[in-house]
Amino acid sequence: MPDHIHLFCSPAKPNALSVKAWMKYWKSLSSKKWTDASEHPVWQIDGWDTQLRQSDSYSAKWDYVRGNPVRHGLVASPEDWPYQGELNPLVWHDI
Repeated sequence: MPDHIHLFCSPAKPNALSVKAWMKYWKSLSSKKWTDASEHPVWQIDGWDTQLRQSDSYSAKWDYVRGNPVRHGLVASPEDWPYQGELNPLVWHDI
C-alpha cells in the first residue's frame, strides 16, 4: 500500500524485542535510508499489532492483506500487486 505496510513476523528467540520496540527500530532504520528528504517523516509515530494464536487466523489475515490493494482499487487482483511476498515463510504449528 502506498501509505502503510503490513508485516507478519515471529520472534527468533524467547527474549526477543516486543513488536512495538522492533517496529520502532525498523522504522528508524528504513527512514534513515529514505532518499527523498521532503517525504519525511516516512512513517506514522505509532502502529497496530495483532497476535495470532491459530493457523486459521493467520490464513484470514494473510488473505486480508493480499486483498488490500484490490479493495483500494490499485490492482485488479492480488497477484498484480508488485510489492508483496515472503522473505522468510512463517510455518504455523497449531498446538
